[in-house]
Parts: sequence; structure tokens; C-alpha cells
Amino acid sequence: MQAWRVHRNGEPNEVMRLEATDRPTPGDGQVLLKVLAANINFPDALLCRGQYQVRPPLPFTPGVEICGETPDGRRVLATPALPNGGFAEYVVADEVALLPAPEALGDAEAAALHIGYQTGWFGLHRRARLQAGETLLVHAAAGGVGSAAVQLGKAAGAEVIGVVGGPEKAKTAHELGCDLVIDRRTEDMVAAVKEFTGGRGADVVYDPVGGDAYAKSVKCVAFEGRVIVVGFASGGIPTPALNHALVKNYSIVGLHWGLYNTKDPAAVRACHEELTALAAQGVIKPLISERVALDGAAAAVQRVADGTSIGRIVVLPGGAR
Repeated sequence: MQAWRVHRNGEPNEVMRLEATDRPTPGDGQVLLKVLAANINFPDALLCRGQYQVRPPLPFTPGVEICGETPDGRRVLATPALPNGGFAEYVVADEVALLPAPEALGDAEAAALHIGYQTGWFGLHRRARLQAGETLLVHAAAGGVGSAAVQLGKAAGAEVIGVVGGPEKAKTAHELGCDLVIDRRTEDMVAAVKEFTGGRGADVVYDPVGGDAYAKSVKCVAFEGRVIVVGFASGGIPTPALNHALVKNYSIVGLHWGLYNTKDPAAVRACHEELTALAAQGVIKPLISERVALDGAAAAVQRVADGTSIGRIVVLPGGAR
């Protein structure tokens, strides 16, 4: 089969190589899956760079989530077992963790439903307890993780402020349904949030960016607001001033969604049922900006790494779907 492999750490377009290799062999409790679609996530770039919290042995294949087909013909969502990730024609995955692909979504959309939307749902509902009528501020609102949070926030009845970089991404955020879109490159985010909320600030901040985004967020978070720390796509890991959190009376809440797979797998399945229902209602649908063939995966991962992509880019080993 064909698979992308990383033999040394570095930038994705420099270290990913498309090679012929043997199909992975399932171990106990695992199943071989044909990859129908593999969604690109920012952690795939971190894996290539050797900067992710998990460091598989070299060589490895990146690709942390797929829509695949079981030997008996079922469409499923899976997180492949590294070092044999999803940018390949076949993967193995733990059978107990397989989730049925929603019938309402095609292969590409289904591949992008799992990690980003689960992270959004757990962040907004389990960690932040977002309520209808509250104001939700979403950073990188036109990106894969951010666009999922925007859709889930609107589904929960929140007013959503989307922060983006550039006019093209601002257009996307408007189309996603943001009530206010702020271009961080040309606008004062703090002033805009305070004006929109009548001086109160955002009740919930969804931050997959870190760095300057976090620093500005805590300047415009509401009384009893919640800042959800999802990731650090900017590369800057903030050092929270806890005296500031005390004085303004807000919460800083961490979210590592992957822990739920081991700590509370029943909650992951319950969340998937909720997401499947929302997809069937047409309330959520992953934003797919590009569908690329297998040979285009390295360049696509680099675009995600560089922050130039909109929504999700999905790799389709068997052709466009």
C-alpha cells in the first residue's frame, strides 16, 4: 500500500515521504480499516516537528483521525493507532473505540467530525457549561477547530463572536453564522468585544491559539467568565496571572479531550450520539475547504501548519468523495 512516512522531524513538506509499505497488521482487539478519508489536524504538523505530546518512533505515518471502512463494509470513525496514522491506504484501530459514521455526512465531512467537534462539545458543554443567551468568543473561528466551536455555540443558543486573521477568513466566519466577526489584523479585539457586549465582556472564550489571543481575551472576559484553553497554535504558551483571575473573578479551564477516551469513554460515545443527531438535523456540518488526493497530503499538512488554511483539508486516498 501507499503511505506517507516521516523518517526525521521537521516541517511537514520537508520530512513527509510517500512510500510503498506493507499493510499494518491488527493486534488483539484491533481491526484493519480501509481509509476512505483522513482529516488533517494541527497535531499532525506537531507530530512531524516532534513537538506533540505523543512522539511515535521513527519512521511513522501521521494522520490522527479518519473515516474508514471495516472488512464487513461498515463506515466508521477512528483514531488510528500510531505509528501507523491515517495518511495511508489502510490503518489499524482499536475496535472498541470505533464510532459509526453519521449517515448524514459524506466521507470527508465524517472524517472531520470526530476530534474537532468532540473537543468543541466537551469544551463548551462539559467544561464551560455554556448557556443559551451567553456570549461565546471563538479564536481562529474560520479554522477547523474554531469553525466547529462556532457551529456548536450557535446550536447551544449563544451569541458568537468570531476572531479571525484577514478578510477571506472573516467572510467564512460570517457565513458560519457568527454574530460579530473581528479581524485581529485590523481591529481592536478588546474594544470590539466590550462594545458588542455593552461593556460586560465574553462569558466563554474558546482559545485554541494561546499567546496574544489569550492575553487579549482575559482583558475582555465577563464577570464569572470561563476561558477554555484548548491549544497553542500560535506557538506561544501563556503564563496566566492568577491575581488577575482573582480580581476579575473568571475561570481558566484546561481541556485535553484525549483523556476522556481513557477516563470516561462512555461520555465520548454519548457526545458522538449528540453530534450525530445535530448532523442529521443539519445544525452542524464540518467546513471542508479542500479535498486532496493522497499524493497531495504533505503540502496540505504544511498549509495547516502555516495557518493559511480555512476550515478542514481532507485527504482522500481513493479519490474525491
